[in-house]
Amino acid sequence: MVVLAASVINKSGKVLVSRQFMDMTRTRIEGLLAAFPKLVGTGKQHTYVETDMVRYVYQPIEALYLLLVTTKQSNILEDLETLRLLSKLVPEYAFSLDEDGICRTAFELIFAFDEVISLGHKENVTVAQVKQYCEMESHEEKLHKLVMQSKINETKDVMKRKASEIDKSKIDRSRGEKGGFGPIQSMGSGRIESAFSDMSISSSGSGFGSGSGLGVTTDFDSFSTKAKGRPPSSATAPPKGLGMQLGKSQRTNQFLESLKAEGEVILEDVQPKVGQSKSVAPPLTDPVTLNVEEKLNVTLKRDGGVSNFDVQGTLSLQILNQEDGHIQVQIETGGNPGILFKTHPNMNKELFSNENILGLKDPNRPFPTGQAGDAAGVGLLKWRMQSQDESLVPLQINCWPSVSGNETYVNIEYDASPMFDLRNVVISVPLPALREAPNVKDIHGEWRYDARNSILEWSILLIDNSNRSGSMEFVVPPADSSVFFPISVRFSATSTFSDLKVVNILPLKGGAPPKFAQRTQLLTENYQVV
Repeated sequence: MVVLAASVINKSGKVLVSRQFMDMTRTRIEGLLAAFPKLVGTGKQHTYVETDMVRYVYQPIEALYLLLVTTKQSNILEDLETLRLLSKLVPEYAFSLDEDGICRTAFELIFAFDEVISLGHKENVTVAQVKQYCEMESHEEKLHKLVMQSKINETKDVMKRKASEIDKSKIDRSRGEKGGFGPIQSMGSGRIESAFSDMSISSSGSGFGSGSGLGVTTDFDSFSTKAKGRPPSSATAPPKGLGMQLGKSQRTNQFLESLKAEGEVILEDVQPKVGQSKSVAPPLTDPVTLNVEEKLNVTLKRDGGVSNFDVQGTLSLQILNQEDGHIQVQIETGGNPGILFKTHPNMNKELFSNENILGLKDPNRPFPTGQAGDAAGVGLLKWRMQSQDESLVPLQINCWPSVSGNETYVNIEYDASPMFDLRNVVISVPLPALREAPNVKDIHGEWRYDARNSILEWSILLIDNSNRSGSMEFVVPPADSSVFFPISVRFSATSTFSDLKVVNILPLKGGAPPKFAQRTQLLTENYQVV
Protein backbone atom coordinates (compact mmCIF):
# COMPACT_ATOMS: atom_id res chain seq x y z
CA MET A 1 0.00 0.00 0.00
CA VAL A 2 1.43 3.35 -1.08
CA VAL A 3 -0.74 6.46 -0.60
CA LEU A 4 0.51 9.35 -2.69
CA ALA A 5 -1.78 12.04 -1.28
CA ALA A 6 -4.83 12.58 0.98
CA SER A 7 -7.04 15.51 -0.03
CA VAL A 8 -10.35 17.22 0.54
CA ILE A 9 -11.84 18.82 -2.59
CA ASN A 10 -15.23 20.16 -3.61
CA LYS A 11 -17.44 18.81 -6.39
CA SER A 12 -15.84 21.08 -9.00
CA GLY A 13 -12.32 19.95 -8.17
CA LYS A 14 -11.16 22.92 -6.07
CA VAL A 15 -8.50 21.74 -3.62
CA LEU A 16 -9.24 22.73 0.00
CA VAL A 17 -6.64 20.60 1.83
CA SER A 18 -4.06 18.21 0.39
CA ARG A 19 -1.23 16.36 2.09
CA GLN A 20 1.40 14.56 -0.05
CA PHE A 21 3.24 11.59 1.44
CA MET A 22 5.62 10.95 -1.48
CA ASP A 23 7.98 13.23 -3.39
CA MET A 24 5.71 14.92 -5.94
CA THR A 25 5.72 18.25 -7.70
CA ARG A 26 2.92 20.69 -7.12
CA THR A 27 2.04 20.65 -10.80
CA ARG A 28 1.54 16.90 -10.83
CA ILE A 29 -0.68 16.71 -7.73
CA GLU A 30 -2.79 19.65 -8.96
CA GLY A 31 -3.22 17.89 -12.29
CA LEU A 32 -4.26 14.61 -10.65
CA LEU A 33 -6.79 16.31 -8.37
CA ALA A 34 -8.19 18.46 -11.20
CA ALA A 35 -8.81 15.37 -13.32
CA PHE A 36 -10.74 13.51 -10.59
CA PRO A 37 -14.20 15.18 -10.99
CA LYS A 38 -14.18 14.33 -14.71
CA LEU A 39 -13.54 10.62 -13.96
CA VAL A 40 -16.32 10.23 -11.41
CA GLY A 41 -19.44 8.94 -13.12
CA THR A 42 -23.00 9.55 -11.98
CA GLY A 43 -25.19 6.77 -10.67
CA LYS A 44 -22.28 4.41 -9.91
CA GLN A 45 -21.82 2.70 -6.56
CA HIS A 46 -18.04 2.36 -6.76
CA THR A 47 -15.78 4.25 -4.33
CA TYR A 48 -12.68 4.13 -6.55
CA VAL A 49 -11.62 5.19 -10.04
CA GLU A 50 -8.48 3.96 -11.85
CA THR A 51 -6.38 5.56 -14.57
CA ASP A 52 -3.26 4.31 -16.31
CA MET A 53 -1.02 5.66 -13.56
CA VAL A 54 -2.97 6.03 -10.26
CA ARG A 55 -6.06 4.94 -8.40
CA TYR A 56 -8.53 7.34 -6.74
CA VAL A 57 -10.26 6.05 -3.59
CA TYR A 58 -12.90 8.49 -2.46
CA GLN A 59 -15.87 9.08 -0.18
CA PRO A 60 -18.45 11.89 -0.44
CA ILE A 61 -18.77 14.12 2.65
CA GLU A 62 -21.86 16.27 2.09
CA ALA A 63 -20.84 18.68 -0.71
CA LEU A 64 -17.16 17.61 -0.61
CA TYR A 65 -14.98 14.62 -1.48
CA LEU A 66 -12.45 12.96 0.83
CA LEU A 67 -9.94 11.54 -1.63
CA LEU A 68 -6.90 9.22 -1.48
CA VAL A 69 -4.58 9.11 -4.49
CA THR A 70 -2.68 5.76 -4.48
CA THR A 71 -0.58 3.68 -6.82
CA LYS A 72 -2.32 0.91 -8.78
CA GLN A 73 -0.28 -1.73 -6.91
CA SER A 74 -1.68 -0.57 -3.56
CA ASN A 75 -3.96 -2.88 -1.55
CA ILE A 76 -7.43 -1.42 -2.09
CA LEU A 77 -8.81 -3.03 1.11
CA GLU A 78 -6.22 -1.24 3.22
CA ASP A 79 -6.89 1.95 1.25
CA LEU A 80 -10.59 1.69 2.09
CA GLU A 81 -9.76 1.14 5.78
CA THR A 82 -7.52 4.24 5.70
CA LEU A 83 -10.26 6.25 3.98
CA ARG A 84 -12.77 5.16 6.62
CA LEU A 85 -10.48 6.31 9.44
CA LEU A 86 -9.86 9.69 7.78
CA SER A 87 -13.61 10.16 7.27
CA LYS A 88 -14.06 9.87 11.05
CA LEU A 89 -11.26 12.36 11.76
CA VAL A 90 -12.45 15.15 9.43
CA PRO A 91 -15.68 15.88 11.42
CA GLU A 92 -13.68 15.81 14.68
CA TYR A 93 -11.48 18.74 13.63
CA ALA A 94 -13.58 20.72 11.12
CA PHE A 95 -16.06 23.27 12.52
CA SER A 96 -18.46 22.48 9.68
CA LEU A 97 -18.31 20.17 6.67
CA ASP A 98 -18.17 22.97 4.11
CA GLU A 99 -15.41 24.92 2.39
CA ASP A 100 -15.13 27.53 5.13
CA GLY A 101 -14.97 24.96 7.95
CA ILE A 102 -12.32 22.86 6.16
CA CYS A 103 -10.13 25.86 5.29
CA ARG A 104 -10.23 27.23 8.84
CA THR A 105 -8.93 23.93 10.26
CA ALA A 106 -6.54 23.05 7.41
CA PHE A 107 -3.45 22.67 9.59
CA GLU A 108 -5.27 20.56 12.20
CA LEU A 109 -6.44 18.21 9.44
CA ILE A 110 -2.92 17.94 7.98
CA PHE A 111 -1.49 17.06 11.40
CA ALA A 112 -4.20 14.40 11.84
CA PHE A 113 -3.47 12.97 8.36
CA ASP A 114 0.23 12.73 9.28
CA GLU A 115 -0.62 10.64 12.35
CA VAL A 116 -2.62 8.17 10.20
CA ILE A 117 -0.28 7.86 7.18
CA SER A 118 3.51 7.79 7.33
CA LEU A 119 5.56 7.70 4.10
CA GLY A 120 2.51 6.40 2.26
CA HIS A 121 1.73 3.57 4.67
CA LYS A 122 -1.09 3.40 7.21
CA GLU A 123 -0.23 3.51 10.88
CA ASN A 124 -2.04 1.23 13.34
CA VAL A 125 -3.88 3.96 15.25
CA THR A 126 -7.43 4.81 16.32
CA VAL A 127 -9.33 8.08 16.32
CA ALA A 128 -8.79 8.52 20.07
CA GLN A 129 -5.05 7.96 19.72
CA VAL A 130 -4.79 10.49 16.88
CA LYS A 131 -6.57 13.12 18.97
CA GLN A 132 -4.28 12.43 21.91
CA TYR A 133 -1.16 12.70 19.74
CA CYS A 134 -2.32 15.98 18.20
CA GLU A 135 -3.11 17.55 21.57
CA MET A 136 0.52 16.98 22.63
CA GLU A 137 -0.18 17.48 26.32
CA SER A 138 2.94 17.44 28.47
CA HIS A 139 3.06 17.19 32.23
CA GLU A 140 6.56 18.70 32.20
CA GLU A 141 5.30 21.66 30.19
CA LYS A 142 2.46 22.30 32.64
CA LEU A 143 4.86 22.08 35.57
CA HIS A 144 7.26 24.47 33.85
CA LYS A 145 4.46 26.98 33.25
CA LEU A 146 3.38 26.79 36.89
CA VAL A 147 6.96 27.42 38.04
CA MET A 148 7.32 30.34 35.64
CA GLN A 149 4.02 31.86 36.79
CA SER A 150 5.05 31.57 40.44
CA LYS A 151 8.33 33.35 39.65
CA ILE A 152 6.45 36.10 37.83
CA ASN A 153 4.08 36.58 40.77
CA GLU A 154 7.00 36.64 43.21
CA THR A 155 8.80 39.22 41.07
CA LYS A 156 5.69 41.39 40.97
CA ASP A 157 5.42 41.24 44.77
CA VAL A 158 9.06 42.25 45.14
CA MET A 159 8.57 45.08 42.66
CA LYS A 160 5.51 46.22 44.57
CA ARG A 161 7.39 46.31 47.89
CA LYS A 162 10.40 48.07 46.40
CA ALA A 163 8.21 50.71 44.78
CA SER A 164 6.45 51.32 48.09
CA GLU A 165 9.80 51.63 49.94
CA ILE A 166 11.19 54.04 47.34
CA ASP A 167 8.07 56.17 47.52
CA LYS A 168 8.12 56.29 51.34
CA SER A 169 11.79 57.24 51.36
CA LYS A 170 11.12 60.08 48.94
CA ILE A 171 8.31 61.39 51.14
CA ASP A 172 10.55 61.22 54.25
CA ARG A 173 13.43 62.90 52.41
CA SER A 174 11.26 65.72 51.10
CA ARG A 175 9.80 66.19 54.59
CA GLY A 176 13.30 66.36 56.10
CA GLU A 177 14.59 68.82 53.51
CA LYS A 178 11.80 71.29 54.30
CA GLY A 179 12.76 71.48 58.02
CA GLY A 180 11.24 74.26 60.14
CA PHE A 181 9.78 72.24 63.02
CA GLY A 182 10.76 74.63 65.85
CA PRO A 183 7.21 75.66 66.79
CA ILE A 184 6.28 72.02 67.41
CA GLN A 185 7.79 72.15 70.90
CA SER A 186 5.28 74.78 71.92
CA MET A 187 2.52 72.20 71.52
CA GLY A 188 3.77 70.34 74.59
CA SER A 189 3.62 66.93 72.89
CA GLY A 190 5.86 64.87 70.64
CA ARG A 191 2.98 63.00 68.90
CA ILE A 192 0.25 64.72 66.92
CA GLU A 193 -2.60 62.92 65.19
CA SER A 194 -3.70 64.43 61.93
CA ALA A 195 -3.81 63.73 58.20
CA PHE A 196 -0.69 64.88 56.33
CA SER A 197 -2.68 66.43 53.54
CA ASP A 198 -4.65 68.68 55.88
CA MET A 199 -1.86 69.57 58.36
CA SER A 200 -0.13 72.95 57.95
CA ILE A 201 1.88 75.44 60.03
CA SER A 202 0.04 78.66 60.77
CA SER A 203 1.43 82.01 59.62
CA SER A 204 2.31 83.06 63.16
CA GLY A 205 4.26 79.88 63.83
CA SER A 206 2.30 79.16 67.00
CA GLY A 207 0.88 75.74 66.12
CA PHE A 208 -0.97 73.53 63.65
CA GLY A 209 -4.24 73.93 61.81
CA SER A 210 -7.15 71.54 62.15
CA GLY A 211 -6.66 67.97 60.94
CA SER A 212 -8.99 65.74 59.03
CA GLY A 213 -9.31 63.13 61.79
CA LEU A 214 -8.06 60.21 59.76
CA GLY A 215 -6.10 58.95 62.71
CA VAL A 216 -2.63 58.95 61.08
CA THR A 217 -0.01 59.27 63.81
CA THR A 218 3.17 61.24 63.07
CA ASP A 219 6.19 61.17 65.38
CA PHE A 220 8.24 64.39 65.31
CA ASP A 221 10.84 63.36 67.95
CA SER A 222 13.37 62.67 65.21
CA PHE A 223 13.29 66.32 64.19
CA SER A 224 13.96 67.74 67.66
CA THR A 225 17.68 68.16 66.97
CA LYS A 226 16.92 70.30 63.93
CA ALA A 227 14.34 72.35 65.82
CA LYS A 228 16.62 73.21 68.74
CA GLY A 229 18.33 76.56 68.52
CA ARG A 230 16.44 77.59 65.40
CA PRO A 231 14.53 80.91 65.65
CA PRO A 232 10.78 80.77 65.07
CA SER A 233 11.13 83.02 62.06
CA SER A 234 12.58 80.11 60.08
CA ALA A 235 9.17 78.45 60.12
CA THR A 236 7.00 81.55 60.00
CA ALA A 237 8.62 83.20 57.02
CA PRO A 238 8.42 80.85 54.09
CA PRO A 239 8.90 82.14 50.54
CA LYS A 240 5.99 84.26 49.45
CA GLY A 241 3.17 82.34 47.84
CA LEU A 242 4.53 78.88 48.70
CA GLY A 243 3.14 78.27 52.20
CA MET A 244 4.87 75.48 54.08
CA GLN A 245 2.65 72.42 54.31
CA LEU A 246 3.40 68.89 55.38
CA GLY A 247 2.48 66.00 53.13
CA LYS A 248 1.26 68.19 50.29
CA SER A 249 3.94 67.06 47.86
CA GLN A 250 2.06 66.23 44.68
CA ARG A 251 5.09 64.80 42.85
CA THR A 252 4.11 61.29 41.81
CA ASN A 253 6.68 58.61 41.41
CA GLN A 254 7.58 58.43 37.71
CA PHE A 255 8.32 54.72 37.95
CA LEU A 256 4.82 53.98 39.26
CA GLU A 257 3.21 56.24 36.69
CA SER A 258 5.04 54.58 33.79
CA LEU A 259 3.97 51.12 34.95
CA LYS A 260 0.43 52.37 35.48
CA ALA A 261 0.34 53.79 31.95
CA GLU A 262 1.36 50.39 30.61
CA GLY A 263 -1.61 48.79 32.37
CA GLU A 264 0.16 47.17 35.34
CA VAL A 265 -2.78 46.70 37.66
CA ILE A 266 -0.88 45.35 40.68
CA LEU A 267 0.62 48.74 41.44
CA GLU A 268 -2.81 50.26 41.94
CA ASP A 269 -2.61 49.18 45.61
CA VAL A 270 0.49 51.29 46.25
CA GLN A 271 -0.65 54.53 47.85
CA PRO A 272 2.29 56.92 48.16
CA LYS A 273 0.06 59.69 49.46
CA VAL A 274 -1.85 59.22 52.70
CA GLY A 275 -4.51 61.71 51.68
CA GLN A 276 -5.72 59.40 48.92
CA SER A 277 -7.58 57.23 51.44
CA LYS A 278 -10.15 60.00 51.80
CA SER A 279 -11.55 59.25 48.36
CA VAL A 280 -12.05 55.59 49.27
CA ALA A 281 -13.83 56.09 52.61
CA PRO A 282 -15.07 59.64 53.27
CA PRO A 283 -14.83 60.62 56.93
CA LEU A 284 -17.88 60.12 59.12
CA THR A 285 -19.59 63.32 60.23
CA ASP A 286 -22.82 61.95 61.73
CA PRO A 287 -22.89 60.15 65.10
CA VAL A 288 -24.46 57.05 63.47
CA THR A 289 -23.89 55.90 59.89
CA LEU A 290 -25.52 52.89 58.23
CA ASN A 291 -24.04 51.50 55.02
CA VAL A 292 -26.21 49.50 52.62
CA GLU A 293 -24.11 47.74 50.01
CA GLU A 294 -25.04 45.17 47.35
CA LYS A 295 -22.58 43.34 45.10
CA LEU A 296 -23.54 41.89 41.74
CA ASN A 297 -22.21 38.65 40.27
CA VAL A 298 -23.72 38.29 36.79
CA THR A 299 -22.79 36.10 33.82
CA LEU A 300 -24.68 36.77 30.60
CA LYS A 301 -24.61 34.63 27.46
CA ARG A 302 -23.44 36.28 24.27
CA ASP A 303 -26.46 34.92 22.36
CA GLY A 304 -28.94 36.05 25.03
CA GLY A 305 -30.04 34.69 28.35
CA VAL A 306 -28.68 34.64 31.90
CA SER A 307 -26.16 32.04 33.01
CA ASN A 308 -25.74 33.37 36.56
CA PHE A 309 -27.38 36.20 38.52
CA ASP A 310 -26.46 36.60 42.16
CA VAL A 311 -26.92 39.61 44.46
CA GLN A 312 -25.31 39.71 47.90
CA GLY A 313 -26.05 42.59 50.25
CA THR A 314 -24.92 43.78 53.67
CA LEU A 315 -26.08 46.38 56.19
CA SER A 316 -23.32 47.65 58.48
CA LEU A 317 -23.32 50.13 61.34
CA GLN A 318 -20.68 52.71 62.32
CA ILE A 319 -20.92 54.67 65.58
CA LEU A 320 -18.54 57.50 66.43
CA ASN A 321 -19.32 58.04 70.15
CA GLN A 322 -19.67 55.36 72.78
CA GLU A 323 -22.66 57.04 74.40
CA ASP A 324 -24.67 56.45 71.20
CA GLY A 325 -24.08 52.67 71.28
CA HIS A 326 -27.31 51.75 73.13
CA ILE A 327 -29.63 51.90 70.15
CA GLN A 328 -31.84 49.80 67.90
CA VAL A 329 -32.26 50.27 64.15
CA GLN A 330 -35.69 50.18 62.52
CA ILE A 331 -35.58 49.35 58.81
CA GLU A 332 -37.98 48.99 55.90
CA THR A 333 -37.47 46.53 53.05
CA GLY A 334 -38.85 46.74 49.55
CA GLY A 335 -40.88 43.56 49.94
CA ASN A 336 -39.00 41.61 47.25
CA PRO A 337 -40.02 37.95 47.77
CA GLY A 338 -36.87 36.67 46.09
CA ILE A 339 -34.54 38.13 48.75
CA LEU A 340 -33.56 36.03 51.77
CA PHE A 341 -32.43 38.01 54.85
CA LYS A 342 -30.12 36.68 57.56
CA THR A 343 -29.30 38.57 60.76
CA HIS A 344 -26.03 38.54 62.69
CA PRO A 345 -25.89 35.82 65.42
CA ASN A 346 -25.87 38.53 68.11
CA MET A 347 -29.07 40.10 66.78
CA ASN A 348 -32.55 39.46 68.20
CA LYS A 349 -34.11 37.42 65.38
CA GLU A 350 -37.67 37.53 66.76
CA LEU A 351 -37.57 41.31 67.04
CA PHE A 352 -36.47 41.56 63.43
CA SER A 353 -39.03 39.06 62.16
CA ASN A 354 -41.96 40.72 63.94
CA GLU A 355 -41.13 44.44 63.81
CA ASN A 356 -38.24 44.86 61.33
CA ILE A 357 -36.07 46.20 64.17
CA LEU A 358 -32.40 45.29 64.49
CA GLY A 359 -31.22 45.13 68.07
CA LEU A 360 -28.81 43.10 70.17
CA LYS A 361 -30.03 40.08 72.14
CA ASP A 362 -28.68 41.75 75.29
CA PRO A 363 -30.26 45.26 75.47
CA ASN A 364 -27.72 46.35 78.09
CA ARG A 365 -24.85 45.71 75.72
CA PRO A 366 -23.90 48.65 73.42
CA PHE A 367 -22.85 48.39 69.82
CA PRO A 368 -19.07 48.72 69.38
CA THR A 369 -17.80 52.10 68.22
CA GLY A 370 -15.38 52.71 65.36
CA GLN A 371 -13.23 55.56 64.11
CA ALA A 372 -13.51 57.21 60.72
CA GLY A 373 -10.96 54.85 59.28
CA ASP A 374 -13.12 51.81 60.18
CA ALA A 375 -14.65 51.42 56.74
CA ALA A 376 -16.18 47.99 57.39
CA GLY A 377 -18.25 48.86 60.46
CA VAL A 378 -20.33 46.31 62.36
CA GLY A 379 -22.35 43.89 60.25
CA LEU A 380 -26.03 43.72 61.19
CA LEU A 381 -27.80 42.07 58.28
CA LYS A 382 -27.02 40.07 55.16
CA TRP A 383 -29.22 39.09 52.25
CA ARG A 384 -29.00 37.26 48.95
CA MET A 385 -31.02 37.01 45.75
CA GLN A 386 -30.56 34.55 42.88
CA SER A 387 -32.60 34.48 39.70
CA GLN A 388 -32.64 33.55 36.02
CA ASP A 389 -35.02 36.38 35.11
CA GLU A 390 -33.41 38.43 32.35
CA SER A 391 -35.56 41.47 33.15
CA LEU A 392 -33.67 41.95 36.44
CA VAL A 393 -30.32 42.50 34.70
CA PRO A 394 -29.36 46.19 35.08
CA LEU A 395 -27.29 46.38 31.87
CA GLN A 396 -27.57 44.19 28.77
CA ILE A 397 -24.60 44.05 26.37
CA ASN A 398 -24.80 42.87 22.74
CA CYS A 399 -21.66 42.37 20.64
CA TRP A 400 -21.85 41.80 16.86
CA PRO A 401 -18.49 41.13 15.15
CA SER A 402 -18.56 40.74 11.35
CA VAL A 403 -15.68 40.23 8.91
CA SER A 404 -15.72 42.28 5.72
CA GLY A 405 -12.70 41.87 3.47
CA ASN A 406 -9.52 42.54 5.44
CA GLU A 407 -11.33 44.18 8.36
CA THR A 408 -13.55 43.13 11.25
CA TYR A 409 -16.38 45.49 12.14
CA VAL A 410 -17.49 45.18 15.77
CA ASN A 411 -20.76 46.76 16.91
CA ILE A 412 -21.46 46.83 20.64
CA GLU A 413 -24.64 48.18 22.15
CA TYR A 414 -25.92 48.47 25.69
CA ASP A 415 -29.50 48.55 26.97
CA ALA A 416 -29.96 49.70 30.57
CA SER A 417 -32.90 48.84 32.80
CA PRO A 418 -35.01 51.79 34.02
CA MET A 419 -34.70 50.44 37.60
CA PHE A 420 -31.28 52.04 38.15
CA ASP A 421 -29.27 55.10 37.17
CA LEU A 422 -25.79 53.68 36.58
CA ARG A 423 -22.64 55.69 37.30
CA ASN A 424 -19.05 55.31 36.11
CA VAL A 425 -19.89 52.56 33.63
CA VAL A 426 -16.84 50.88 32.04
CA ILE A 427 -17.27 48.15 29.40
CA SER A 428 -13.97 46.31 28.73
CA VAL A 429 -13.73 44.45 25.41
CA PRO A 430 -10.73 42.14 24.79
CA LEU A 431 -9.07 42.58 21.40
CA PRO A 432 -6.60 40.57 19.34
CA ALA A 433 -2.96 41.67 19.48
CA LEU A 434 -2.77 44.95 17.53
CA ARG A 435 0.10 47.12 16.36
CA GLU A 436 -1.96 50.27 16.85
CA ALA A 437 -5.19 51.36 18.50
CA PRO A 438 -8.47 50.25 16.91
CA ASN A 439 -10.35 52.62 14.64
CA VAL A 440 -13.38 53.77 16.67
CA LYS A 441 -15.95 55.13 14.22
CA ASP A 442 -19.01 55.82 16.37
CA ILE A 443 -19.40 55.92 20.14
CA HIS A 444 -21.72 57.22 22.86
CA GLY A 445 -19.26 58.18 25.61
CA GLU A 446 -15.46 57.93 25.81
CA TRP A 447 -12.99 55.17 24.96
CA ARG A 448 -9.45 54.18 25.94
CA TYR A 449 -7.15 51.50 24.49
CA ASP A 450 -4.97 49.52 26.90
CA ALA A 451 -2.17 48.33 24.61
CA ARG A 452 -0.43 46.28 27.28
CA ASN A 453 -3.46 44.06 27.95
CA SER A 454 -5.02 44.58 24.50
CA ILE A 455 -8.34 45.81 25.93
CA LEU A 456 -10.68 48.54 24.65
CA GLU A 457 -12.48 50.34 27.49
CA TRP A 458 -15.78 52.09 26.76
CA SER A 459 -16.70 54.58 29.51
CA ILE A 460 -20.05 56.25 30.18
CA LEU A 461 -20.13 58.65 33.11
CA LEU A 462 -23.88 58.33 33.77
CA ILE A 463 -26.70 56.24 32.29
CA ASP A 464 -30.13 57.65 33.11
CA ASN A 465 -33.43 58.22 31.30
CA SER A 466 -31.69 60.37 28.68
CA ASN A 467 -29.41 57.55 27.44
CA ARG A 468 -30.84 54.16 28.39
CA SER A 469 -29.32 52.71 25.21
CA GLY A 470 -26.13 53.44 23.30
CA SER A 471 -23.70 51.88 20.88
CA MET A 472 -20.08 51.82 19.79
CA GLU A 473 -18.51 50.68 16.52
CA PHE A 474 -14.83 50.02 15.89
CA VAL A 475 -12.72 48.32 13.24
CA VAL A 476 -9.79 45.92 13.71
CA PRO A 477 -7.94 43.50 11.42
CA PRO A 478 -9.63 40.15 10.64
CA ALA A 479 -10.20 38.13 13.82
CA ASP A 480 -12.37 35.31 15.09
CA SER A 481 -15.53 36.43 16.90
CA SER A 482 -14.57 34.53 20.08
CA VAL A 483 -11.60 36.91 20.57
CA PHE A 484 -13.93 39.70 21.72
CA PHE A 485 -15.25 37.69 24.69
CA PRO A 486 -15.57 37.65 27.65
CA ILE A 487 -16.69 41.29 27.96
CA SER A 488 -16.28 42.67 31.50
CA VAL A 489 -18.54 45.42 32.90
CA ARG A 490 -18.29 47.50 36.04
CA PHE A 491 -20.54 50.26 37.36
CA SER A 492 -22.15 51.59 40.52
CA ALA A 493 -25.59 52.85 41.51
CA THR A 494 -27.15 54.64 44.47
CA SER A 495 -30.18 52.32 44.69
CA THR A 496 -30.37 48.60 45.37
CA PHE A 497 -32.51 45.54 44.57
CA SER A 498 -33.60 45.19 48.20
CA ASP A 499 -34.62 48.87 48.43
CA LEU A 500 -33.69 48.68 52.13
CA LYS A 501 -34.16 51.94 54.04
CA VAL A 502 -33.40 52.93 57.62
CA VAL A 503 -36.59 54.41 59.06
CA ASN A 504 -35.49 55.42 62.55
CA ILE A 505 -32.91 55.03 65.31
CA LEU A 506 -34.46 54.00 68.65
CA PRO A 507 -32.45 54.98 71.78
CA LEU A 508 -32.68 52.39 74.58
CA LYS A 509 -31.67 54.71 77.44
CA GLY A 510 -34.06 57.54 76.71
CA GLY A 511 -33.38 60.95 75.30
CA ALA A 512 -33.47 62.20 71.76
CA PRO A 513 -32.44 59.73 69.02
CA PRO A 514 -28.96 60.44 67.64
CA LYS A 515 -28.65 61.90 64.17
CA PHE A 516 -27.94 59.24 61.55
CA ALA A 517 -27.02 59.00 57.88
CA GLN A 518 -27.57 56.21 55.36
CA ARG A 519 -25.18 55.41 52.50
CA THR A 520 -26.50 53.13 49.77
CA GLN A 521 -24.58 51.73 46.82
CA LEU A 522 -24.80 48.91 44.29
CA LEU A 523 -21.46 47.62 42.96
CA THR A 524 -20.36 45.02 40.43
CA GLU A 525 -18.07 42.29 41.74
CA ASN A 526 -18.01 40.09 38.64
CA TYR A 527 -20.15 41.13 35.66
CA GLN A 528 -19.34 39.42 32.34
CA VAL A 529 -20.74 38.51 28.94
CA VAL A 530 -19.29 35.15 27.85
